Amino acid sequence: MAKLGPGVVVGGLTLGAMAVIGLLAFQANGTASRAVAATPSASSSAPAASPSASGRPSAPPLPADSGTGLRVVLSLKDRQVWLVDPKKPTPVVASFQVTPGNTLPVPGAYTVTGRTAAGTGTDGRKVEHVVRFSQQSGTVFGFSALVDENAPAPSVDPKTRTGGLRASRADGQALWDFAPNGTRVIVVA
Repeated sequence: MAKLGPGVVVGGLTLGAMAVIGLLAFQANGTASRAVAATPSASSSAPAASPSASGRPSAPPLPADSGTGLRVVLSLKDRQVWLVDPKKPTPVVASFQVTPGNTLPVPGAYTVTGRTAAGTGTDGRKVEHVVRFSQQSGTVFGFSALVDENAPAPSVDPKTRTGGLRASRADGQALWDFAPNGTRVIVVA
């Protein structure tokens, strides 16, 4: 039997450990996404109503004109977002309210075009889980969550067009996990 030197043994053990750590990290990342997507409905008698990621009950049912397939739906009138996965037993996996900026997107079908983990919003506040889906007349539209929901808002030039749609941190995390680049976003009036 051939003898292996200590460098070969240590190298093999290191390589094996790195493979295991990589696999566990991959599984942990997928588990978080599946856990959010698998949030059950608050009531089995009302399949269109489901809890938000933060546990608050949702308000209105999913709009009938919100398209089909996997999508994020935004109702401008209700200031409500639905995360919809038709492959789930309860297709509306989360629903929550957002606070829009001073400019609203035009109703229509869009796709997620960019994501940023953290940054500064057009209103000067620190945000996280930014999910952008449209740019119209120089205004970028996207979902985000305030890092510090209690921080005072800085004064912003009233002429600055803000297209951020602010969610709570928990709801922002749910949307971030649900909507990678290419996910459809349906905006209804």
